[in-house]
Amino acid sequence: MRIARFSIDGNVAFGAVEGDSPDSLVLDIIKGIPYADFELSGTKVPLKKVRLLPPVLPNKVVAIGRNYAEHAAELGNEVPDVPITFFKPTTSVIGSGDAIEYPSFSDDLHHEAELAVVIGRMCREVPRERVKDVIFGYTCANDVTARDVQQREKQWARAKGFDTSCPLGPWVETDVDPGNLAIQATVNGEQRQLGRTSDMIRSIEDLVVHITEAMTLLPGDVILTGTPAGVGPLHVGDEVAVTIEGIGTLTNKVIKRG
Repeated sequence: MRIARFSIDGNVAFGAVEGDSPDSLVLDIIKGIPYADFELSGTKVPLKKVRLLPPVLPNKVVAIGRNYAEHAAELGNEVPDVPITFFKPTTSVIGSGDAIEYPSFSDDLHHEAELAVVIGRMCREVPRERVKDVIFGYTCANDVTARDVQQREKQWARAKGFDTSCPLGPWVETDVDPGNLAIQATVNGEQRQLGRTSDMIRSIEDLVVHITEAMTLLPGDVILTGTPAGVGPLHVGDEVAVTIEGIGTLTNKVIKRG
């Protein structure tokens, strides 16, 4: 099931996305919140008449660095012995169709297409065999990075945590096997990144176990699982799209900040 979060006439709701053709997609409004048992209301609105919002409002976004060997190599980095983890704040999260604001303190903004894991229940110290039980679904993400800032600052908080640096969407897919999905990024229609989630160094199970050893994850929290090779620059006016097989396409335009 595809679960979207949207606004219409000033109201915010969740809905199940129905249909196959982009022009005929509709949202069946959900009663309650999607992390618990819910019912479909039967009230349907055309997707083209709503504004898609970030599909979740995470308490935290936990991101993983250098989880694809070719991406680590293209930036001259070694594959780490343990997963590199960092946070992106909730203020960095935007939805599909929202603008990425080019930060004033950077001259080298990059796209990073990623599979995002959405947590469905509060969890801590999750054993490997129970990882699937705590996952609500998956969505597309773009770990937008000020590469020059990342290279000169030891901590990545500013380079990867600035406002609008975490596009998520367009919705959460709850029924997909994440083990071997095609993932790509295009800029102005030109392919930049193309990889498969099977190329991850550490699996989703590895990452959930590792992260929850240290912290509690809450419903709606997001894990970014790393990016394949092919990252590259973004400029004001560019349109960047992240597409993941079986999930959908996340599209954002880059604008000048301010």
